[in-house]
Amino acid sequence: MLYLFPLLAVFIWAGNSIVNKLSFGIIDPEAIAFYRWFFAMLLLTPFVAGRVWQKRRVILPLLPKFATLAMLGMVLNQSLAYFAAATTTATNMALITSLVPMISLFLAVPLLKQKLSPLAFGGTLISLVGLIFMLSHGDMMNLAIGVTQGDLLLLFSAFVYALYGVLLKRWQLPLPTLESVYIQGLIAVFMLTPLLFSSPSMAISTQSAPLILYAAVAASLLAPWAWINGISKLGADRTSVFFNLMPIIAAILAAIILDETLAIYHYIGGSMVIMGVMLVQIKPKPKAIPTLACPE
Repeated sequence: MLYLFPLLAVFIWAGNSIVNKLSFGIIDPEAIAFYRWFFAMLLLTPFVAGRVWQKRRVILPLLPKFATLAMLGMVLNQSLAYFAAATTTATNMALITSLVPMISLFLAVPLLKQKLSPLAFGGTLISLVGLIFMLSHGDMMNLAIGVTQGDLLLLFSAFVYALYGVLLKRWQLPLPTLESVYIQGLIAVFMLTPLLFSSPSMAISTQSAPLILYAAVAASLLAPWAWINGISKLGADRTSVFFNLMPIIAAILAAIILDETLAIYHYIGGSMVIMGVMLVQIKPKPKAIPTLACPE
């Protein structure tokens, strides 16, 4: 039963790739990017606002860090995905997003002073070759022909979210996760307000309402809650393995719901990406330190 927590989170995040793609043509990216966090924070307010207000003296000096995290994780990352939906597929969205752990590992070298193992470096090369093979539609010599603007936006989005995760670990903000997310979300709503007013249409239609609801409740609140519970009960290492299932689930959902077809280069390149990410997540065992025998 414990495995249901990370599985639920992964299924929701895979479904969010479908929602991102479905939103194109139904609601403007500027509008859904705002409404997602507006309604998520509205739901959290009765449960979290009081505790946050009580800790305002602790929070105020940390506002620049919270603002940086909000810009990276909730404004740029999410908005880029909605804009990318116009020119890329849901399958590509999930596959490129699955590179986040690998990018995080590289960013952790300068920011967290972590070392990069040979296994992680090899996994990165495999993932990179697989991604290039997939985005070039199997013709790596003509990469520019296959890569779309949406793919590039998603690559930048993956980098931004990886940086968000590394900074979150580096700063170790002295607040519970839910309260930290709430503060970031409030700042994100403030930052996204000008984007909303620049949207051609701010209306919420009967078609867009379910998409906003899924993004605000399932993807923004329920999935992180399930993932955090998975980490607390299974440990970070065992939970992170489930993240590799996301592009597979997303590809299946995209084929069923969006009628996206998978070519041979998707299978080959996608398998290499997932294999590389799995290798990156393997932590080498620490070398045993030989002990000297005690003299009799």
